[in-house]
Amino acid sequence: MQRHRTRAAILSTIFMGLGQIYNRQFIKGLIFLVIEALGLIYFINNLGRAIWGITTLGDTPNRLEKVNGIAKMVAGDHSIFIMIESLITLLFFIIILFAWFINIRDAYKIGAARDAGLESNTFKQTVRYILDYKFAQTFLILPSVGILFFTIMPIIFMIMLAFTNFAAPDHIPPAKLVDWVGFETFRNLLFLKTWSETFYGVLTWTIIWAVLSTVTTYFGGVLVALLVNQKGIRFKGFWRIILIVPYAVPQMISLLLMRNLFNGQFGPINQYLGYFGLGGLPWLTDPFWAKVTVILVNMWVGIPVSMLLVMGVLTTIPRDMYEAAEVDGATNYQKFRIITLPMILFSTAPTLIMQFAGNINNFNAIYLLTGGAPVNGNYQYAGSTDLLVTWLYKLTADQNKNNMASAIGIIIFIIVAGFSLYNYRRTKSFKEEDMIQ
Repeated sequence: MQRHRTRAAILSTIFMGLGQIYNRQFIKGLIFLVIEALGLIYFINNLGRAIWGITTLGDTPNRLEKVNGIAKMVAGDHSIFIMIESLITLLFFIIILFAWFINIRDAYKIGAARDAGLESNTFKQTVRYILDYKFAQTFLILPSVGILFFTIMPIIFMIMLAFTNFAAPDHIPPAKLVDWVGFETFRNLLFLKTWSETFYGVLTWTIIWAVLSTVTTYFGGVLVALLVNQKGIRFKGFWRIILIVPYAVPQMISLLLMRNLFNGQFGPINQYLGYFGLGGLPWLTDPFWAKVTVILVNMWVGIPVSMLLVMGVLTTIPRDMYEAAEVDGATNYQKFRIITLPMILFSTAPTLIMQFAGNINNFNAIYLLTGGAPVNGNYQYAGSTDLLVTWLYKLTADQNKNNMASAIGIIIFIIVAGFSLYNYRRTKSFKEEDMIQ
């Protein structure tokens, strides 16, 4: 009894493509051989440095040296560049290892077919099989590589930064090196008073903001959609168009306009209040009123989105359900509570969860409207209306506290991902889909 599968797998383990050549698939084998040859050339030159770089982050900072009596700055190791280059090399190494595994599995599979008395596919037959049966999986290879290097790699890079001391003024390359510090950044953020007071304050406001902004825009949209769809409302098309205008206008323009409207010194809103004998309010300069203002403005730009979504759901509710409820003597409130609201929540629950997650990271609404102001003397580089995401931006762009910003980014990810996954799995729409599958 022939053991082609074992021999082919062993040969492909020794060197990629040898098993395919043994199975008389010469073109496929040569392709695998070329892949491994190129990989060996690349990794011989780069893998050792990548392991050194990811371990040490460099060991020679910029330094002054005298050349012919003249002091010159000699470039040393740039810790962040070394980290990025090492990470890229290690990701390529993982890809090659995956290709090596695929090569062994393919050789074993074809060898097993030969043991069963079948002929190996020619290269043309293999291509035809891929196009006919494996086209989707093959086509997804390119976007998967793109996701790996342009989405997953930046996330890994951010996580790595949180375990370093990459922050001004003492550890900003290339003048100075960056070192690994373990969980020190997280300990400072959670327990060191100068940072923890700011973190817990901003986190509390972020959760309050996410809840209030989601609830007000969602149920505001439900209310507006129900009012427009009521019997007896004329010119429904006009109302739909006029109510969607805030959504049609670019959000940046709306927020900057609102910033001027709510200006406490020369804003039109305070002027109108003065015409009625009312005193102006410190809309953007008082911590409480600034928070009220951002929630009101967010309702203005967010309600149209929920209104459109709910209007689409309302058109799918069968009319005979309402007729049956009317026959049973149900009131309008009972019809809303028993029929309309459950149907809306069933269809829009995943979107509601997504809106909550999006509001936790709603950078534009805060940064363009208040910039995080007013100033809070108890906070470290944050204002009274700053969210975690805007505080993260300030720490990175303005203060170069990159390690602290990365730690905050990880915490935001844990909060958003944990909340979203937990609640999404509890929605009826997910449970019914899971039962169908």
